[in-house]
Amino acid sequence: MYSLSHYISKYASIYVANSAASYLANYVTHYVLRILWCCLGALLLAASALASEVDYLSFATEDEANTTEIFRKASPAVVYVTNSALRRNLFNLDVMEIPRGSGTGFVWDKNGLVVTNFHVIAGAQKLTVTLQDRSEHDADVIGVAPEKDLAVLRMQSPPDNLVTLPLGDSSELTVGRKVLAIGNPFGLDTTFTTGVVSALGRQIQAPGNRKIRGVIQTDAAINPGNSGGPLLNSLGQLVGVNAAIYSPSGASAGIGFAIPVNTVKDVVPQLISYGRVLRPMIGVELASDRWLQRYQIEGVPVVQVYPGLPAAEAGMSGAFRNARGDVELGDIITHIDDKPISTQDDYFSALEAHQPGDTVSITTRLGDRTRTYKVELIESQ
Repeated sequence: MYSLSHYISKYASIYVANSAASYLANYVTHYVLRILWCCLGALLLAASALASEVDYLSFATEDEANTTEIFRKASPAVVYVTNSALRRNLFNLDVMEIPRGSGTGFVWDKNGLVVTNFHVIAGAQKLTVTLQDRSEHDADVIGVAPEKDLAVLRMQSPPDNLVTLPLGDSSELTVGRKVLAIGNPFGLDTTFTTGVVSALGRQIQAPGNRKIRGVIQTDAAINPGNSGGPLLNSLGQLVGVNAAIYSPSGASAGIGFAIPVNTVKDVVPQLISYGRVLRPMIGVELASDRWLQRYQIEGVPVVQVYPGLPAAEAGMSGAFRNARGDVELGDIITHIDDKPISTQDDYFSALEAHQPGDTVSITTRLGDRTRTYKVELIESQ
Protein backbone atom coordinates (compact mmCIF):
# COMPACT_ATOMS: atom_id res chain seq x y z
CA MET A 1 0.00 0.00 0.00
CA TYR A 2 1.25 3.45 -0.99
CA SER A 3 0.64 6.43 1.16
CA LEU A 4 -1.38 9.43 0.10
CA SER A 5 1.78 11.50 -0.11
CA HIS A 6 3.16 9.06 -2.68
CA TYR A 7 0.19 9.55 -5.02
CA ILE A 8 0.25 13.30 -4.58
CA SER A 9 3.95 13.39 -5.43
CA LYS A 10 3.44 11.14 -8.48
CA TYR A 11 0.63 13.14 -10.07
CA ALA A 12 2.29 16.41 -9.26
CA SER A 13 5.37 15.32 -11.18
CA ILE A 14 3.21 14.27 -14.16
CA TYR A 15 1.47 17.66 -14.16
CA VAL A 16 4.76 19.48 -14.02
CA ALA A 17 6.12 17.38 -16.89
CA ASN A 18 3.01 18.06 -19.03
CA SER A 19 3.15 21.76 -18.31
CA ALA A 20 6.81 21.87 -19.29
CA ALA A 21 6.10 19.98 -22.56
CA SER A 22 3.18 22.30 -23.40
CA TYR A 23 5.31 25.35 -22.75
CA LEU A 24 8.10 23.98 -24.88
CA ALA A 25 5.69 23.15 -27.75
CA ASN A 26 4.19 26.65 -27.68
CA TYR A 27 7.64 28.20 -27.64
CA VAL A 28 8.81 26.11 -30.62
CA THR A 29 5.62 26.88 -32.57
CA HIS A 30 5.97 30.61 -31.95
CA TYR A 31 9.63 30.51 -32.95
CA VAL A 32 8.92 28.56 -36.17
CA LEU A 33 6.13 30.98 -37.13
CA ARG A 34 8.46 33.94 -36.64
CA ILE A 35 11.02 32.28 -38.90
CA LEU A 36 8.35 31.60 -41.58
CA TRP A 37 7.10 35.19 -41.48
CA CYS A 38 10.65 36.45 -41.80
CA CYS A 39 11.26 34.17 -44.82
CA LEU A 40 8.02 35.26 -46.46
CA GLY A 41 8.89 38.89 -45.94
CA ALA A 42 12.31 38.33 -47.43
CA LEU A 43 10.78 36.59 -50.47
CA LEU A 44 8.32 39.46 -51.01
CA LEU A 45 11.10 42.00 -50.76
CA ALA A 46 13.20 40.00 -53.22
CA ALA A 47 10.28 39.70 -55.66
CA SER A 48 9.58 43.42 -55.39
CA ALA A 49 13.22 44.22 -56.01
CA LEU A 50 13.29 41.84 -58.98
CA ALA A 51 10.14 43.37 -60.46
CA SER A 52 11.59 46.84 -60.16
CA GLU A 53 14.69 45.69 -62.00
CA VAL A 54 12.78 44.08 -64.97
CA ASP A 55 12.97 46.18 -68.13
CA TYR A 56 9.50 46.59 -69.68
CA LEU A 57 11.02 46.77 -73.15
CA SER A 58 12.44 43.27 -72.79
CA PHE A 59 9.47 41.77 -70.94
CA ALA A 60 6.37 40.31 -72.61
CA THR A 61 3.79 37.72 -71.74
CA GLU A 62 3.59 34.67 -73.96
CA ASP A 63 0.49 36.02 -75.71
CA GLU A 64 2.04 39.47 -76.18
CA ALA A 65 5.18 37.92 -77.65
CA ASN A 66 3.08 35.89 -80.08
CA THR A 67 1.03 38.92 -81.12
CA THR A 68 3.98 41.23 -81.70
CA GLU A 69 5.89 38.57 -83.62
CA ILE A 70 2.94 37.98 -85.96
CA PHE A 71 2.65 41.71 -86.63
CA ARG A 72 6.38 42.05 -87.24
CA LYS A 73 6.37 39.28 -89.84
CA ALA A 74 2.98 39.92 -91.50
CA SER A 75 2.69 43.71 -91.67
CA PRO A 76 5.17 44.17 -94.56
CA ALA A 77 2.85 42.02 -96.72
CA VAL A 78 -0.16 44.31 -96.13
CA VAL A 79 -0.76 47.13 -98.61
CA TYR A 80 -2.94 50.22 -98.89
CA VAL A 81 -5.15 50.28 -102.02
CA THR A 82 -6.38 53.63 -103.33
CA ASN A 83 -9.19 53.81 -105.87
CA SER A 84 -9.26 57.00 -107.99
CA ALA A 85 -11.43 58.36 -110.76
CA LEU A 86 -10.14 60.64 -113.55
CA ARG A 87 -12.06 63.84 -114.23
CA ARG A 88 -11.35 66.66 -116.68
CA ASN A 89 -11.29 70.20 -115.36
CA LEU A 90 -13.93 72.18 -117.26
CA PHE A 91 -11.90 75.41 -117.13
CA ASN A 92 -8.44 74.31 -118.32
CA LEU A 93 -9.23 70.76 -119.56
CA ASP A 94 -6.56 69.24 -117.29
CA VAL A 95 -7.21 65.68 -116.12
CA MET A 96 -7.49 65.39 -112.33
CA GLU A 97 -7.48 62.43 -109.99
CA ILE A 98 -10.44 62.30 -107.62
CA PRO A 99 -10.28 59.73 -104.78
CA ARG A 100 -13.20 57.33 -104.88
CA GLY A 101 -12.27 55.20 -101.91
CA SER A 102 -9.59 53.12 -100.33
CA GLY A 103 -9.07 49.79 -98.69
CA THR A 104 -6.53 47.14 -97.84
CA GLY A 105 -4.90 44.29 -99.70
CA PHE A 106 -2.03 41.89 -99.25
CA VAL A 107 0.81 40.63 -101.42
CA TRP A 108 -0.03 37.26 -102.96
CA ASP A 109 3.31 36.49 -104.57
CA LYS A 110 6.69 38.08 -105.18
CA ASN A 111 5.72 38.95 -108.78
CA GLY A 112 3.66 41.87 -107.48
CA LEU A 113 0.20 40.30 -107.37
CA VAL A 114 -2.10 41.75 -104.72
CA VAL A 115 -5.40 40.34 -103.43
CA THR A 116 -8.17 42.62 -102.18
CA ASN A 117 -11.97 42.86 -102.15
CA PHE A 118 -13.85 43.52 -105.38
CA HIS A 119 -15.85 46.31 -103.77
CA VAL A 120 -12.59 48.14 -102.94
CA ILE A 121 -11.63 48.50 -106.61
CA ALA A 122 -15.07 48.53 -108.30
CA GLY A 123 -15.40 51.36 -110.81
CA ALA A 124 -11.78 52.44 -110.48
CA GLN A 125 -10.06 54.27 -113.33
CA LYS A 126 -6.74 54.33 -111.52
CA LEU A 127 -5.43 52.11 -108.72
CA THR A 128 -2.45 52.79 -106.49
CA VAL A 129 -0.85 50.28 -104.12
CA THR A 130 1.14 51.71 -101.22
CA LEU A 131 3.58 49.40 -99.43
CA GLN A 132 4.63 49.56 -95.79
CA ASP A 133 7.72 51.59 -96.72
CA ARG A 134 5.27 54.16 -98.20
CA SER A 135 6.43 53.56 -101.76
CA GLU A 136 3.55 53.92 -104.24
CA HIS A 137 3.00 51.69 -107.27
CA ASP A 138 0.37 51.93 -110.00
CA ALA A 139 -1.61 48.72 -110.36
CA ASP A 140 -3.82 47.02 -112.95
CA VAL A 141 -6.78 44.72 -112.40
CA ILE A 142 -6.08 41.26 -113.79
CA GLY A 143 -9.12 39.41 -112.44
CA VAL A 144 -12.33 39.96 -110.50
CA ALA A 145 -14.94 37.73 -108.87
CA PRO A 146 -17.82 39.98 -107.76
CA GLU A 147 -19.78 36.93 -106.59
CA LYS A 148 -16.96 36.18 -104.10
CA ASP A 149 -16.02 39.85 -103.48
CA LEU A 150 -12.42 39.16 -104.50
CA ALA A 151 -10.07 40.83 -106.96
CA VAL A 152 -6.44 40.42 -108.00
CA LEU A 153 -4.22 43.37 -108.94
CA ARG A 154 -0.73 43.50 -110.43
CA MET A 155 1.72 46.22 -109.47
CA GLN A 156 3.29 47.67 -112.59
CA SER A 157 6.78 48.00 -111.11
CA PRO A 158 6.99 45.73 -108.06
CA PRO A 159 10.10 45.90 -105.85
CA ASP A 160 12.30 42.85 -105.37
CA ASN A 161 11.85 42.55 -101.62
CA LEU A 162 8.11 41.81 -101.43
CA VAL A 163 6.90 39.80 -98.43
CA THR A 164 4.07 37.27 -98.73
CA LEU A 165 1.82 35.60 -96.16
CA PRO A 166 1.78 31.85 -95.47
CA LEU A 167 -1.61 30.30 -96.27
CA GLY A 168 -3.54 28.52 -93.55
CA ASP A 169 -6.59 26.23 -93.61
CA SER A 170 -9.88 27.86 -92.62
CA SER A 171 -11.48 24.44 -92.06
CA GLU A 172 -9.26 24.07 -88.98
CA LEU A 173 -10.75 27.14 -87.27
CA THR A 174 -13.01 26.70 -84.25
CA VAL A 175 -15.03 29.21 -82.27
CA GLY A 176 -12.89 30.88 -79.63
CA ARG A 177 -9.56 30.62 -81.46
CA LYS A 178 -7.44 33.76 -81.58
CA VAL A 179 -7.39 35.76 -84.83
CA LEU A 180 -5.65 38.99 -85.80
CA ALA A 181 -6.53 41.60 -88.43
CA ILE A 182 -4.29 44.11 -90.20
CA GLY A 183 -5.71 46.90 -92.30
CA ASN A 184 -6.06 50.60 -93.00
CA PRO A 185 -9.29 51.70 -91.27
CA PHE A 186 -10.27 55.30 -92.06
CA GLY A 187 -6.94 55.68 -93.87
CA LEU A 188 -4.89 54.85 -90.76
CA ASP A 189 -2.32 52.57 -92.33
CA THR A 190 -1.18 49.24 -90.86
CA THR A 191 -3.62 49.15 -87.96
CA PHE A 192 -3.47 45.89 -85.98
CA THR A 193 -6.37 44.43 -83.97
CA THR A 194 -6.95 41.12 -82.23
CA GLY A 195 -9.97 39.04 -81.31
CA VAL A 196 -11.41 35.57 -81.56
CA VAL A 197 -13.48 33.55 -84.00
CA SER A 198 -17.04 34.37 -82.91
CA ALA A 199 -18.87 32.06 -85.29
CA LEU A 200 -18.39 30.01 -88.46
CA GLY A 201 -20.53 29.26 -91.49
CA ARG A 202 -22.11 32.71 -91.79
CA GLN A 203 -23.47 34.18 -95.03
CA ILE A 204 -22.93 37.72 -96.31
CA GLN A 205 -24.19 39.53 -99.38
CA ALA A 206 -21.69 40.02 -102.18
CA PRO A 207 -21.86 42.55 -105.02
CA GLY A 208 -24.19 41.29 -107.73
CA ASN A 209 -26.77 39.98 -105.23
CA ARG A 210 -24.86 36.76 -104.60
CA LYS A 211 -24.30 35.20 -101.20
CA ILE A 212 -20.88 34.24 -99.90
CA ARG A 213 -21.20 31.13 -97.74
CA GLY A 214 -18.98 29.70 -95.04
CA VAL A 215 -17.91 33.15 -93.85
CA ILE A 216 -15.89 33.65 -90.64
CA GLN A 217 -17.35 35.95 -87.98
CA THR A 218 -14.90 37.67 -85.63
CA ASP A 219 -14.91 40.30 -82.90
CA ALA A 220 -11.51 41.64 -83.99
CA ALA A 221 -12.15 45.33 -84.73
CA ILE A 222 -12.84 45.74 -88.46
CA ASN A 223 -13.76 49.21 -89.72
CA PRO A 224 -14.25 50.89 -93.12
CA GLY A 225 -10.88 50.67 -94.82
CA ASN A 226 -10.08 47.21 -93.44
CA SER A 227 -11.78 45.59 -96.43
CA GLY A 228 -9.41 43.34 -98.34
CA GLY A 229 -6.98 42.97 -95.47
CA PRO A 230 -5.78 39.67 -94.01
CA LEU A 231 -7.24 37.79 -91.07
CA LEU A 232 -4.48 35.73 -89.46
CA ASN A 233 -4.35 32.85 -87.00
CA SER A 234 -1.95 32.57 -84.06
CA LEU A 235 0.68 31.06 -86.36
CA GLY A 236 0.58 34.14 -88.58
CA GLN A 237 -1.09 32.19 -91.39
CA LEU A 238 -3.76 33.74 -93.62
CA VAL A 239 -7.16 32.28 -92.70
CA GLY A 240 -9.48 34.89 -94.20
CA VAL A 241 -9.91 38.14 -96.12
CA ASN A 242 -11.75 40.81 -94.15
CA ALA A 243 -14.78 41.85 -96.15
CA ALA A 244 -17.61 43.40 -94.16
CA ILE A 245 -18.92 44.55 -90.81
CA TYR A 246 -22.36 44.60 -89.24
CA SER A 247 -22.88 47.95 -87.57
CA PRO A 248 -25.76 50.42 -87.25
CA SER A 249 -23.22 53.28 -87.09
CA GLY A 250 -20.87 52.11 -89.85
CA ALA A 251 -17.99 51.64 -87.38
CA SER A 252 -16.89 48.45 -85.66
CA ALA A 253 -19.48 46.95 -83.34
CA GLY A 254 -17.61 43.74 -82.67
CA ILE A 255 -19.17 41.88 -85.60
CA GLY A 256 -16.86 41.52 -88.58
CA PHE A 257 -16.81 39.02 -91.42
CA ALA A 258 -14.00 37.48 -93.43
CA ILE A 259 -14.03 35.35 -96.57
CA PRO A 260 -12.41 32.00 -95.65
CA VAL A 261 -8.94 31.36 -97.08
CA ASN A 262 -10.05 28.04 -98.57
CA THR A 263 -12.38 30.00 -100.84
CA VAL A 264 -9.56 32.42 -101.64
CA LYS A 265 -7.20 29.55 -102.54
CA ASP A 266 -9.81 28.25 -105.01
CA VAL A 267 -10.73 31.60 -106.59
CA VAL A 268 -7.44 33.53 -106.84
CA PRO A 269 -5.59 31.07 -109.14
CA GLN A 270 -8.54 31.24 -111.56
CA LEU A 271 -8.50 35.03 -111.51
CA ILE A 272 -4.77 35.00 -112.24
CA SER A 273 -5.13 32.53 -115.13
CA TYR A 274 -8.47 33.53 -116.64
CA GLY A 275 -9.47 36.87 -115.13
CA ARG A 276 -12.68 35.37 -113.76
CA VAL A 277 -14.06 32.33 -111.98
CA LEU A 278 -14.79 29.43 -114.30
CA ARG A 279 -18.09 28.06 -113.10
CA PRO A 280 -19.94 25.06 -114.53
CA MET A 281 -22.89 25.85 -116.79
CA ILE A 282 -25.73 24.12 -118.62
CA GLY A 283 -26.48 26.79 -121.25
CA VAL A 284 -29.60 28.64 -120.11
CA GLU A 285 -30.65 32.20 -119.35
CA LEU A 286 -32.76 32.63 -116.21
CA ALA A 287 -35.39 35.15 -115.18
CA SER A 288 -34.16 37.84 -112.77
CA ASP A 289 -34.89 37.61 -109.05
CA ARG A 290 -36.82 40.89 -109.24
CA TRP A 291 -39.10 39.36 -111.86
CA LEU A 292 -39.62 36.30 -109.62
CA GLN A 293 -40.58 38.47 -106.67
CA ARG A 294 -42.92 40.58 -108.76
CA TYR A 295 -44.91 37.61 -110.08
CA GLN A 296 -44.53 35.40 -106.98
CA ILE A 297 -43.13 32.43 -108.89
CA GLU A 298 -41.80 29.42 -107.01
CA GLY A 299 -38.60 28.29 -108.63
CA VAL A 300 -36.48 29.96 -111.32
CA PRO A 301 -37.95 30.11 -114.86
CA VAL A 302 -35.73 29.36 -117.85
CA VAL A 303 -36.03 32.31 -120.21
CA GLN A 304 -33.87 30.93 -123.04
CA VAL A 305 -32.11 27.67 -123.85
CA TYR A 306 -29.03 28.07 -126.01
CA PRO A 307 -28.78 25.62 -128.94
CA GLY A 308 -26.01 23.06 -128.89
CA LEU A 309 -25.41 23.29 -125.14
CA PRO A 310 -26.25 20.66 -122.48
CA ALA A 311 -29.67 22.02 -121.48
CA ALA A 312 -30.87 22.01 -125.09
CA GLU A 313 -29.48 18.53 -125.66
CA ALA A 314 -31.32 17.31 -122.55
CA GLY A 315 -34.62 18.70 -123.94
CA MET A 316 -35.18 21.66 -121.62
CA SER A 317 -37.33 24.49 -122.96
CA GLY A 318 -37.40 28.23 -122.35
CA ALA A 319 -40.20 30.79 -122.45
CA PHE A 320 -42.04 31.23 -125.73
CA ARG A 321 -44.91 33.15 -127.32
CA ASN A 322 -48.10 31.28 -128.06
CA ALA A 323 -50.35 31.76 -131.09
CA ARG A 324 -51.98 34.81 -129.48
CA GLY A 325 -48.62 36.45 -128.87
CA ASP A 326 -48.70 35.93 -125.09
CA VAL A 327 -45.55 34.82 -123.29
CA GLU A 328 -45.76 31.37 -121.76
CA LEU A 329 -43.19 30.00 -119.37
CA GLY A 330 -41.17 26.93 -120.21
CA ASP A 331 -39.28 24.91 -117.62
CA ILE A 332 -39.18 26.38 -114.12
CA ILE A 333 -36.23 24.95 -112.20
CA THR A 334 -37.31 23.90 -108.69
CA HIS A 335 -34.52 21.53 -107.60
CA ILE A 336 -30.93 20.62 -108.51
CA ASP A 337 -29.80 17.33 -106.98
CA ASP A 338 -32.75 17.54 -104.56
CA LYS A 339 -31.67 21.02 -103.35
CA PRO A 340 -34.53 23.57 -103.55
CA ILE A 341 -33.94 26.40 -106.03
CA SER A 342 -35.80 29.65 -105.45
CA THR A 343 -33.28 32.32 -106.58
CA GLN A 344 -30.48 32.73 -109.08
CA ASP A 345 -28.04 32.52 -106.20
CA ASP A 346 -29.44 29.09 -105.26
CA TYR A 347 -29.02 27.99 -108.87
CA PHE A 348 -25.41 29.17 -109.24
CA SER A 349 -24.40 27.85 -105.82
CA ALA A 350 -25.80 24.42 -106.65
CA LEU A 351 -23.83 24.28 -109.91
CA GLU A 352 -20.65 25.63 -108.29
CA ALA A 353 -20.66 22.64 -105.96
CA HIS A 354 -19.75 20.54 -109.05
CA GLN A 355 -17.02 20.42 -111.66
CA PRO A 356 -17.35 20.56 -115.45
CA GLY A 357 -18.05 17.02 -116.66
CA ASP A 358 -20.27 16.16 -113.69
CA THR A 359 -23.88 15.19 -114.34
CA VAL A 360 -26.60 16.84 -112.26
CA SER A 361 -30.26 16.03 -111.83
CA ILE A 362 -32.46 19.06 -112.56
CA THR A 363 -36.14 18.98 -111.58
CA THR A 364 -38.48 21.45 -113.25
CA ARG A 365 -42.14 22.33 -113.42
CA LEU A 366 -43.57 22.64 -116.93
CA GLY A 367 -47.22 23.65 -116.77
CA ASP A 368 -48.79 21.18 -114.37
CA ARG A 369 -46.14 18.51 -114.96
CA THR A 370 -42.92 17.75 -113.10
CA ARG A 371 -39.94 16.83 -115.24
CA THR A 372 -36.43 15.61 -114.39
CA TYR A 373 -33.40 16.08 -116.63
CA LYS A 374 -29.92 14.59 -116.42
CA VAL A 375 -27.60 17.32 -117.62
CA GLU A 376 -23.81 17.17 -118.02
CA LEU A 377 -22.07 20.35 -116.93
CA ILE A 378 -19.59 22.17 -119.15
CA GLU A 379 -17.09 24.91 -118.40
CA SER A 380 -18.36 28.47 -118.79
CA GLN A 381 -17.14 30.16 -121.95
